[in-house]
Amino acid sequence: MSKTSAEAPENPAGEDQDLGAAGSQLSTAPVETAMPGSFGGNRAPGLTGWLAWTGREVLGWARWMWRQLTSMRVALMLLFLLSLGAVPGSLIPQSGTDALKVSEFQDAHKTLGPIYEKLGLFHVYGSAWFGAIYVLLFVSLIGCIIPRTWQFVGQLRGRPPGAPKRLNRLPAYATWRTAAEPEQVREVALTVLKKRRFRAHIAGDAVAAEKGYLRETGNLLFHLALIVMLIAFAWGQLFKSEGDKLIVEGDGFSNTLTQYDDFKSGNLFSDDDLVPFSFNLKKFTGTYERTGPNRGTPRTYQADITYSIGAYGKAEKHTIKVNEPLEIGDSKVYLVSHGYAPVVTVRDGKGNVVFHQAVPMLPIDSNVTSQGAIKVLDGYRNTQGVAEQLGFAALFVPTYAKGSGTMFSQYPGLDYPVLNVTGYHGDLGVNSGIPQNVYQLVTKNLKQFKDSKGKILKAQLRPGETMTLPNGAGSITFDKQIKEWAGFQVVQQPGTTWALAGALTAILGLAGSLFIQRRRVWVRAARGADGVTVVEMAGLGRSESAKLPEELGDLAAFVHDRAPTKTADDAPNTPDSDGSPVEPPVPAEGAEQQ
Repeated sequence: MSKTSAEAPENPAGEDQDLGAAGSQLSTAPVETAMPGSFGGNRAPGLTGWLAWTGREVLGWARWMWRQLTSMRVALMLLFLLSLGAVPGSLIPQSGTDALKVSEFQDAHKTLGPIYEKLGLFHVYGSAWFGAIYVLLFVSLIGCIIPRTWQFVGQLRGRPPGAPKRLNRLPAYATWRTAAEPEQVREVALTVLKKRRFRAHIAGDAVAAEKGYLRETGNLLFHLALIVMLIAFAWGQLFKSEGDKLIVEGDGFSNTLTQYDDFKSGNLFSDDDLVPFSFNLKKFTGTYERTGPNRGTPRTYQADITYSIGAYGKAEKHTIKVNEPLEIGDSKVYLVSHGYAPVVTVRDGKGNVVFHQAVPMLPIDSNVTSQGAIKVLDGYRNTQGVAEQLGFAALFVPTYAKGSGTMFSQYPGLDYPVLNVTGYHGDLGVNSGIPQNVYQLVTKNLKQFKDSKGKILKAQLRPGETMTLPNGAGSITFDKQIKEWAGFQVVQQPGTTWALAGALTAILGLAGSLFIQRRRVWVRAARGADGVTVVEMAGLGRSESAKLPEELGDLAAFVHDRAPTKTADDAPNTPDSDGSPVEPPVPAEGAEQQ
């Protein structure tokens, strides 16, 4: 097998067009068009001419703007802008996620706060500019994928174009002379190409074949997957709900809005969309590392519950663990936090119990040092018989460091629990109509209890110990029972399955479009002037690739086995059928790149 080495004569313009036709439609990417100077053309005189010219101008500009919007360049720009717009949503507090942090940010930044508010940076994903980018990207992808899909379908229904006149101008090329008949060579080439999964057919004196359609399929799949992901994301944001609930051991929860401590939902979410279920927290179990550098690290976090679906559903047992939620319909119940709830009993001056319950404390460090507030709202009267409210600022440590005098826990387990309380009396402010934190005391209208020496009354209580209030005002007891609480997050976000499927499909499609090469191969077999069959093979890919000459060499070897090279003794050095001089043939070893 040998390669054509003689310099080809100067080609007319028609041959360039011939090569262009051979390489056409290797991709369905839209052809970029330049903006003409005027879409309206020549304007006829009079009102009718002006109206016709204006219509052509408007229609021309509309078509031009649509082409720009649906171009790949603009789609990539919009995708970049969408990613860039999500950055402030991650760095700046969002009102839909944490309104308190937004308020704190605005108080701390008097200049930036109003600017961010006007730009919609406190509610990025619901802002007009983010929605505009989102919609434009969606329209761009739709406008890009539909025409490309129809064009690709047309290519699948069609056949590879015929061979160019001068195959030796293509990037990969091989040729040899054989004693086999041209028809026999073409049949062999057709069989070989079809076995290698080429779409092939005989066109004139050559076999035209094409392979790598999955590249464009992957490209279209990638764009289609992006559209699915955008729809799933929008659907999930519009119909999502997310609520938090703190539950003490022995208490329960019903999936209604009034039961949540905090609740957020999408714009199109309604109360009727809540999945009807309820559950009770039977026991929370938490274990921690005892020794070593990881001392205090959680080993086990799990909540044992019983749940039922609907109003009359059968109760079933289940264990919720971290990253192992309970799934009920479209809702998922996650275990997100944990703490302690010491049981406290408050009595009035006559010894009557006015408060007895477990009080949840919020952790402030990794060793579960916790703070909270004990509020006695009703049923208490002071020594004068006047109705009052009591409040106790509380600090709880599960493992107190003896002799340290500091209320900081040394270990998250209940090794040496201590409850520090400071008493107040007066008006807690819960009837003012102003919302307040249930874990903090508003001391504006409260007075502190003081001992006989005039010092603030406070005590560190061990389980079973009591602090007596002065002047016969009553007492507070830290009971021996200490319950645990668990924080749950109930999430209902439709579209996650579609979003995951879209993401996986996008990865698959992108891999196909990057690693699969679309290429065409032609095999021409024609009788030369001396009556000997001249075989030419050439390949053309969408982009230059070192694999194309290698693949062409493999194909040429298969064809060469059935149509071997005619020896030099039988083939004088004469021009081939198209006038190109040919070197003396040599034994075939594979195709060579032009």
